[in-house]
Amino acid sequence: MINKIVRDMAEAMQGIPDGATVLVGGFGSVGQPDTLIDALIEQGASDLTVVANNAGTGRVGLARLMELGRVRKIICSFPRSAGSVVFEELYKAGRLELEIVPQGTLAERMRAAGAGVPAFYTPTGYGTLLTEGKPTAEFCGKMCVLEQALPGDVALVQAHMADRWGNLTYRRSARNFNPVMAMAAKLTIVEVDEIAPLGTLDPEAVATPGIFVDRVIQLPRTAA
Repeated sequence: MINKIVRDMAEAMQGIPDGATVLVGGFGSVGQPDTLIDALIEQGASDLTVVANNAGTGRVGLARLMELGRVRKIICSFPRSAGSVVFEELYKAGRLELEIVPQGTLAERMRAAGAGVPAFYTPTGYGTLLTEGKPTAEFCGKMCVLEQALPGDVALVQAHMADRWGNLTYRRSARNFNPVMAMAAKLTIVEVDEIAPLGTLDPEAVATPGIFVDRVIQLPRTAA
């Protein structure tokens, strides 16, 4: 019987090694798997490469993971935003590597990894410092740059509902990076609000098929 629902956060985080590339879903705080990030902090893996939309805010979640010295490199589109104090402190001190990737390119690099595409050409970033040294080619009169697929060892994903097979639905803009990250990782761990009985999810609403999901944990219900 296929059942991807785990009992607790310790089981969800089991086996994440030092040096892993971790894909962290979310767009700012929307759709970000904060509970899984806290569990990763508790689990103890270090020397991580984190791929995310931004570099965290305040001193919680992703920012806390970096502040504890557990992240060696961050790959993101928006390293500096309101409240990104930890990133700025670490980067200025030379304690954190940074790779900036345009947001659409970042999503496509992970989608390509999930689809088995090793690399692709895009006009985005051509002629800028972000793509310096990368192969280029002309297509339909437009110069493009070659971008490599971006797979992860682990993806931390937030979804709204899951069944025991790992099929996922999302709520509105919380969908963002989560589906492509789920596709791109060797190990996909998901926090959800609700567990649905098998067969009750509308197939048209399933954005991530269970084949891309390895572990699901339901978040504790909060009082209304």
